[in-house]
Amino acid sequence: SMPNHQRSNQRDFLGVGWKFPLQVTPGGQIAQARYEQRIEESIYLILSTSKSERMMLPEFGCGIHDLVFAPNNSTTIAVVVQTVREALVAFEPRIDVLDINAESAPEEPNLLLIRINYRVRANNARGNLVYPFYIRESA
Repeated sequence: SMPNHQRSNQRDFLGVGWKFPLQVTPGGQIAQARYEQRIEESIYLILSTSKSERMMLPEFGCGIHDLVFAPNNSTTIAVVVQTVREALVAFEPRIDVLDINAESAPEEPNLLLIRINYRVRANNARGNLVYPFYIRESA
């Protein structure tokens, strides 16, 4: 296996370095679940970090945080979806993004629910999560 220092610093920095070979328990379930959970945590981390928030990795993160004051309309929602897709493609190489959509929460007009469907490349498992994102309209 590769020495640690040859792995990308970014991956180490995020704490999502892979263990090779992936640990497989007798049933394979626990290691797989843990691997998928780390991916989910990584997705949340990417989406909740704004660009330039991390001095050592100014590119890391998701541009949606620039949109918190945007009007909650279909144009903004389209930009949110595209921005989330770009961030996941750039910073989570372990998945293929299948589908992303966003909609306002019925009870909370300032809350966008961003639904992400993805496939884990290592085992073809499908995952999905909802990321809550608040738009603070300056109305």
